[in-house]
Amino acid sequence: MNLQRPNSNDATRSVNRSTSVAPCSGLCSRCVDGCRGNCEIFKASFRGRELIYPGPFGDVTAGGDKNYPVDYSHLNIQGYAQGAEGLPQGMKADPDTARFPLVNTETSYGWDRKVRMSLPVFTGALGSTEIARKNWEHFAVGAAISGVTIVCGENVCGIDPALELNAAKKVVKAPDMDRRVEAYKRYHRGYGEILIQMNVEDTSLGVAEYIIDKHGIETIELKWGQGAKCIGGEIKVAQLERALELQKRGYIVTPDPSDPVIQASYKSGAIKEFERHSRLGFVSEESFMREVERLRALGYKRITLKTGAYSLKELAMAIKYCSRAKIDLLTIDGASGGTGMSPWRMMEEWGIPSIYLHSAAWEYASILAARGERIPDVAFAGGFSSEDGVFKALALGAPYVKAVCMGRALMIPGMVGKNIAQWLRDGNLPKTVSDFGKTPEEIFVNYEKVKDLVGAEEIKNIPLGAIGIYSYADRLRVGLQQLMAGARRFNIEVISRRDLMSLTEECAKVTGIPYLMDCYREEALKILEG
Repeated sequence: MNLQRPNSNDATRSVNRSTSVAPCSGLCSRCVDGCRGNCEIFKASFRGRELIYPGPFGDVTAGGDKNYPVDYSHLNIQGYAQGAEGLPQGMKADPDTARFPLVNTETSYGWDRKVRMSLPVFTGALGSTEIARKNWEHFAVGAAISGVTIVCGENVCGIDPALELNAAKKVVKAPDMDRRVEAYKRYHRGYGEILIQMNVEDTSLGVAEYIIDKHGIETIELKWGQGAKCIGGEIKVAQLERALELQKRGYIVTPDPSDPVIQASYKSGAIKEFERHSRLGFVSEESFMREVERLRALGYKRITLKTGAYSLKELAMAIKYCSRAKIDLLTIDGASGGTGMSPWRMMEEWGIPSIYLHSAAWEYASILAARGERIPDVAFAGGFSSEDGVFKALALGAPYVKAVCMGRALMIPGMVGKNIAQWLRDGNLPKTVSDFGKTPEEIFVNYEKVKDLVGAEEIKNIPLGAIGIYSYADRLRVGLQQLMAGARRFNIEVISRRDLMSLTEECAKVTGIPYLMDCYREEALKILEG
């Protein structure tokens, strides 16, 4: 099976000259002296480290496209012709009452103090990347009116040009963080929440203290990593002065903007951008428990953890430590994916792919549960984009998984809606949009729903990207209702692993979900014998 094709990809804006390519190296089988490009090695010959990252930075999200031996498409959803679990109390399971629009898609998470969401999905950590910053209002308002949680990611305070620190180098003013929190809170309607993610730099800057004192934020998220990369968060900056400023704040900035040689290269035009990196975190049970207690002492009602596609050892640590610390939600993010600036080859070749990691997570959680230890609520992340993926994740991880964390899939509708607004202003709607109308009311099928939700006057303040996210969330909700009704599951809590089947024996081995020819076989034979 050809799982990869290095040395050229649309993400790095590179392409092989030849159609005949060595599968392992990605090199053209005949590399010609005098070739005019444009494979990755060709570009890296004069642009060097720039070829590590997808681009152009700030205008794209990127996701790895490696074809793994087993993925979620190797699972199918069971359908049944009898029964109905999870119906409201007193309701009969018959055709007149058990209708798919009655399926309840609400979920909740939290150890003691639960957060309800209208859908079992929420946004991934939208942090210091440019794509998150410039689209934030669309994302935040869309999540708020859709009734789902939004995660404000790491480093938002640390990269704010208007950040103000006191003599102890702690945050006293962070306008961009203020903007982000206020945008969500303005339209929050009781479902979901905004939670803030914190890494090494955020801890040093006192972000936890700032957001609870200034905004009364109830939930904060610790971060061990993500599925896209095994290194700290990264962004690019184009100005030397900005690079120096971030370096002074304690960030790793490469190439070193304080180096006279690098400054000369910048002034000559050779170096056009700098990279800002977060430092690596180091985890121990003692330090983790100590930080959880510190955050609780500050007043946080809920503490969550996001971990990435590390080894099975770190996965076991995450589940065990979260159980002991009574963590409110553990998000487990598998390879590969990414919403900002992850190194491209790292996205392609690093980490445990989602279905493998999630299958191991269910196994480890079940081991602890069998010993009488309580498992924190869990969310799965890593490449989900549609209602079938949501159902499969909930079923594969049942009964521990309460939601799916989505990255790019929930960002795209926000960007589409934003762009439709711009195209309308410019009088330049593409035919793919104008086929449905020439006004927001005609184009967006859920425009009137949102108007009814926020009011006739307030709709004027709702960015079209938010209506885009609401529309996409509505599609997820209805699609999920249909799948759940077909599986005769009328609320999230009754979805189980028995509602899945493996299409291949290899998938069955990885997931523990039986091969489809073995699912319900005993029951079938009993019917034949009756």
